[in-house]
Amino acid sequence: MAAMHPEKLVIAISSRALFDLDEAHRVFEEQGLEAYSRYQIAHEQDPLAPGQAFTMVRKLLDLNGQVEEPLGVEVVLLSRNSADTGLRVFNSIEHYGLGITRAAFCGGEPPWRYIHAFGCQLFLSSESDDVRKALENNVAAATLVSGGRQDADIRQIRFAFDGDAVLFSDEAERVFKEGGLEAFTASERAARHEPLQGGPFKSFLFALQRLQSAFPATESPIRTALVTARSAPAHERVIRTLRAWDIRIDESIFLGGMNKTEFLRAYRADVFFDDQQTHCDLAAEHITTGHVPHGVANQTKVDVSSAD
Repeated sequence: MAAMHPEKLVIAISSRALFDLDEAHRVFEEQGLEAYSRYQIAHEQDPLAPGQAFTMVRKLLDLNGQVEEPLGVEVVLLSRNSADTGLRVFNSIEHYGLGITRAAFCGGEPPWRYIHAFGCQLFLSSESDDVRKALENNVAAATLVSGGRQDADIRQIRFAFDGDAVLFSDEAERVFKEGGLEAFTASERAARHEPLQGGPFKSFLFALQRLQSAFPATESPIRTALVTARSAPAHERVIRTLRAWDIRIDESIFLGGMNKTEFLRAYRADVFFDDQQTHCDLAAEHITTGHVPHGVANQTKVDVSSAD
């Protein structure tokens, strides 16, 4: 029986992240499950409009025509729908010519349970509880925030990542939260030769770079950027960490606390991942944004104090 090849980039996505299911979801919230089921079946031949992650998924799947096996991209649909109500989703996949063939329709149960079985390196959903469970099980995951769409005019796909608590652990961010900027700067200067520990998106970045390596650096259809609130001298530890990991980031933007949104727009990011809800809310109006509910910024005060 066919299995996922370990060198493939495998992404799991919920149906509400891939398509616009807001109208159907309103029926579910206002009238209940039976009315929702009737609605979906009655409209199952009506293609759904593209959702927040649609353009990103299409760009990623288009890479399969540019690389040879075993490299490539696999997108798996994970849905709380039943197969019956999910037929409209698969009909929409066929309508748009998306190369998605694997799915798990979970009939109301949490779909994150199948992430490891499918070998996924990234999970995107609109359900924050599912995202948190995926992160707890060591899979990069983000809750997509409603807002901007990706730039469909260029074929290159552009990822933007925050640093602390996303690509890196939240160890430095904890120092900042507890001691302020002066303590953070002193700590990072003292530890500038010590690589940061990996965060929840480290493994995804590795998988992404493996796919990037199939293309000449100057012609890659994938581009990555680190967009961080850090500034000098805290930049040095980040650079040395990526060097120690043997990871290439195409662009590194050290903002020293400036608003990230205009820089993300200038970079023309397709998707941006950040652990800070405030940063996500600001960017989401213009760029498809994934909130990564990980690290000290996403813990309650009780959680933070008990961790010490």
